[in-house]
Amino acid sequence: MNHVLKAVSMAAILAAGMATAASSGTFRQAHDYGFGDKSSLDPSSPGRVQAITEKVMNRLVSPDLDGKPAADLALEWSANSDATEWTFKLRDGVMFHDGSLLDAADVLYTFERILDPDGTSPARSALKMIETVTAVDDMTVKMSLSTPFADMPLQLMDYRMRIIPDGSGDTIGNTGIGTGPFKVESFEADGTTVLVANPDYYLGAPKIDRMEIIAISEGQARTQAFLGGQIDMYRYITAQERVLLDRSDKYNVQVIPTGNWRGLVFRTDVEPFSDPRVRKAVRLAVDRQKIVDLVYGGGAVVACDTPVEPNDQYRADLKCPQDIAQAKALLAEAGFADGIDIDIHVSTLEPSWGNLAVVYQEQAAAAGIRVNVVQAPSDGYWNSIWMQKDVSATRWNERPADQALHEIYLSTAKWNESYYKDLAFDELLATARRELDFDKRKALYVQAQEHLLETAGTLIPVHVTKIVGVNTRVSNLDEVKREAIRWHLVEVD
Repeated sequence: MNHVLKAVSMAAILAAGMATAASSGTFRQAHDYGFGDKSSLDPSSPGRVQAITEKVMNRLVSPDLDGKPAADLALEWSANSDATEWTFKLRDGVMFHDGSLLDAADVLYTFERILDPDGTSPARSALKMIETVTAVDDMTVKMSLSTPFADMPLQLMDYRMRIIPDGSGDTIGNTGIGTGPFKVESFEADGTTVLVANPDYYLGAPKIDRMEIIAISEGQARTQAFLGGQIDMYRYITAQERVLLDRSDKYNVQVIPTGNWRGLVFRTDVEPFSDPRVRKAVRLAVDRQKIVDLVYGGGAVVACDTPVEPNDQYRADLKCPQDIAQAKALLAEAGFADGIDIDIHVSTLEPSWGNLAVVYQEQAAAAGIRVNVVQAPSDGYWNSIWMQKDVSATRWNERPADQALHEIYLSTAKWNESYYKDLAFDELLATARRELDFDKRKALYVQAQEHLLETAGTLIPVHVTKIVGVNTRVSNLDEVKREAIRWHLVEVD
């Protein structure tokens, strides 16, 4: 059965029962099924379903409501004088959903899987400085690093670094066993996954009994499911749709500045984008402020092709005005005086991608860049289109600066989506990690971002301001970035 139709039909069934569901203590949310049949509950899997894993598993360190490192499964941590060893004291008495108690063996197992060079974890590149993870005792873990790294707690806030039980790797993709506020009752990636409250959650039992995470592939179908009351929250409300929500007493709107970005990936390992002059030209053709205004209704900020979010301590102050004349000159210098023809692959998986590509098409034409926008299927987009086609749309959630730069651009990174390989850039990142002086470290990260602006193959025009629609029957849903939400406090009428 078509996954979109399956999800929509499921939504219709839910709608028929809304009268009883309203008082059932059930919270409903959609996920986009973007990884298709590779969807998994394994937090180390490329196909992890984040809408589920964020509710069933914990990290050693989590962001507080201000986005700063806060105790989660690790109660406290400390570093030696040169920040090459980090020690984490685990929280006592934390129980996994299978009844086992958290200890150092679980943490060692989790990080061994993430760091396994033969494994699948896309987070490995963010932790490559870790040489060993050892148990000091049953409730204490030590990470020994190959280089000084003062920002280790920031790195461990990654949404994929969820702690799983020792030895559970073969089954975790289906069971989702963690220590979080909800536990998996049934997992159906292309249908409805059911989560139930974990009464033994270390921060207290959740306020609601049940969650249903529903697969709906198409962005417009997810919007309609939210407006129709079949799901209680939708994270991808557009500025245009917000007008409808503001006029209704059925919805609340959360406006959350984020480091999340939307953009286009030009593969640097294929012609003509293997030439850095062409890469710079395709990015110079863009009027980013017009993209903010036309595509996002003002609900975004100009990014200047850096993945580092606006309020990050290492964010570079970059300028990136549109320059059609220079774009044409660079193309001519690279041997393309008559311009180039490119196909940009998008899908409705992300509602803004189509409009972003069309606006880029209009802007780039002035530089002789002739764009054909190709509508690709949403099901399995991340497997069959992204990192496969020469040019495709992309989106990422915010990460700390070091992690974002490593994970997206390091030559050896698994998710180096543009196949960018630049040894000078790699060395800048390596030197920044070793530098213990904050000002010197910041200067290196800034230099790395400046280098990307000249040479990168990824167009990152904006960081989006997230507009989240929430049904008024939902209360206590923190108005913060998703990774800081305290799901156990959420209530439904």
